[in-house]
Amino acid sequence: MTEIKPLNETRLEELREGFESGASNRLAMNAVTTSGIDKVARNYDRSRLLQRHFSVTVDNGEVTNQNRSGRCWLFSSLNAARFIAKKSMDMDQFELSQNYAMYYDKLERVNYFLRDVAALVRAGEPADSQLMLHLLADVMGDGGQWTMAMNIYKKYGAVPKPLFPETQSSANTSQMNYELRSMLHTQVARMYAEPSRIDEIVNEGVEAGHRMLTIHLGEPPKSFDWEWTDKDGTFHRDGEITPVEFWNKYINAGFEDYVCLVDDPRAEHPKGKKIGIEHLGNVAGSDPTEYLNVPNQFMKDCARKIMAEQGIPVWFGADCHPMMDRDNGAWATDLFEYGSVYGFDFDLDKEQRVRFGDSAMNHAMAFCGVDVAEDGTTTRRWRVENSWGDKIADKGYFTMSDDWFSEYVYEIAVPKSMLPEEYLQALAEPAQMLPAWDPMGALA
Repeated sequence: MTEIKPLNETRLEELREGFESGASNRLAMNAVTTSGIDKVARNYDRSRLLQRHFSVTVDNGEVTNQNRSGRCWLFSSLNAARFIAKKSMDMDQFELSQNYAMYYDKLERVNYFLRDVAALVRAGEPADSQLMLHLLADVMGDGGQWTMAMNIYKKYGAVPKPLFPETQSSANTSQMNYELRSMLHTQVARMYAEPSRIDEIVNEGVEAGHRMLTIHLGEPPKSFDWEWTDKDGTFHRDGEITPVEFWNKYINAGFEDYVCLVDDPRAEHPKGKKIGIEHLGNVAGSDPTEYLNVPNQFMKDCARKIMAEQGIPVWFGADCHPMMDRDNGAWATDLFEYGSVYGFDFDLDKEQRVRFGDSAMNHAMAFCGVDVAEDGTTTRRWRVENSWGDKIADKGYFTMSDDWFSEYVYEIAVPKSMLPEEYLQALAEPAQMLPAWDPMGALA
């Protein structure tokens, strides 16, 4: 093992003297220890000059709130779906049950994980391999992808939120996830200890997962009586309907035929080619989690056209943390001057940030507006429907600068019909499969 040089007293004294010699270091320390780094580093001019007006808007009414959970990918996809449902039923306010979608996503993931691991155990995968350790550490989080959401809606449909509302565990998933993860770890240990019982162990784990999820989240309806009052006060009754029938009737927007575009900036992953992530999925036998790698500008063009020409929101995934003013609801690449406060040049580009673990997609939202320049194509800023409640930003709606889109947006979902012929041909080709721990497999 390479010897690691320790910090000795001489070096520590050099560091202390270096700090004291910096004219602004103590001033920065006084300010940050009192007010926090964001208030000190906030770029006042950039913040006040970031306009909140848009030439195209498709706002969705009151924003939703995922509370203390990581269900943003479900909230944002259901936000796009409820936009269509509200038009179908002529309603001002409407929300679909995120708890219902999460219930079946987690149940499907229990089955997917156990059967995936069972195949690895049978194939002789060591219990302490990089792959097995990654799968065990990553299992049963809340995050997901657009394709995974569509797998759930195609199989299980959707229900109005009042018919399967939030529970304590859906609003705060940590304890439930911990218990589910522990159960799955137990089943994997049993597979290694008793390989002759693997099939039985898988079935026992699925039964336990179903039981635990129902205890935490409730028992989802197989059908329900649907009736509503539209925005003009007219009463409607549709009678008994299943969740799949509800999805197909009231959310008939072709979302299931969308494709996921990503901006993977690494040179070894060429644009115009399909990539996939090994061992990433939820519904066994359904659509795999694959993406078409395209230039960031193509993603912008698609998002702009969908909102301007079709008038519907656009699901997307981004690294939401850099340069975010959460309270005021803003993102811009120069919104904070951290380098000036710290005396350090943060100069990684997008490719370097991905390659060296500094950035990956971690949050999904929906574009609901864009400001387009007079030429009709150049995008200037974006309006975003978030799922963090209405107590922040513009009643929960954020504003994103166009340069921030370039640097930190990684994925959008678009209709397949928008793709040029060369991209359609690429979709028909096998995906370049990346390992389970690749940053493009990060979940929103």
